[in-house]
This record gives sequence, C-alpha cells and structure tokens, in this order.
Amino acid sequence: MSTVIEQAVEARLIASAPRMPSIPATLRYDARDPYAVRMAFPAPATLEGVDVSWTFARDLLTAGVDRAAGDGDVRVRPYGYDRTVLEFHAPEGTAIVHVRTAALRRFLGRAAAAVPAGREHAHLDVDGDLAELLRDAC
Repeated sequence: MSTVIEQAVEARLIASAPRMPSIPATLRYDARDPYAVRMAFPAPATLEGVDVSWTFARDLLTAGVDRAAGDGDVRVRPYGYDRTVLEFHAPEGTAIVHVRTAALRRFLGRAAAAVPAGREHAHLDVDGDLAELLRDAC
C-alpha cells in the first residue's frame, strides 16, 4: 500500500493573470514517487483556465524554506520571517507565489515521516517501473 499525503495551502499569487490575491493550492506527496512533490493550482488561477500541477524535487522544497534553491523551472527561497516564495517558470510566463513557511514545514514533516530523507530508494519499484516501460516494446 502506498502512502499519499495531501495538504491544502493558501498561496498568495504575486505575478499572474488573471490577478487573484490568494488562491487555494494543494501539496501532494506519494511514497511511490519518493523524490518528488506536486503543487496543484485550480483553473481560475491559471492563464489557460485549466488546473495546473507542478512536479519538483522534495529536496528542492526542503532546501528552499531555509535558503534560495533551484535554478531551473522551479525556484524556492525564504521571504521574510514566515513566508516562502515559489517561482514557477514556463514558456507562457512566470508565476510567483508566497506560502506560509510553517505550512510547508508541516507538509515536509509529514512526508519525512512517511519516507525519511535518504531512504527514498527503498520505496522505488525499479523492476515494476521498468516492466511497465517495456510492456509495449515487444
């Protein structure tokens, strides 16, 4: 059985269109994909008017609550004493959101309780994943 952790957070949208002062977002961690976290945004908060989900490294989020981290499509850094900034870069534009650091730490603590950092490899099913990839190759 897989462990899935979901946590609702309030994100304050800083750069977006249409402009919304704050939006609900959902953080998700699945032990079957132990290195990743997902952050989902509802359709009204996106340029395309569809739900959008970003997947990025759990380590990136963990590092970013304490210091600037990331140099790709997702960047995370502390902001003030109680907020963390997440930047999402795409060809369509950049979205910048502030999330309460305490909410991120709570989520990361729950994820670490499910899969401790450094033990992610024990939760991978490499044989099963490889079999699924090769299933249609024959």
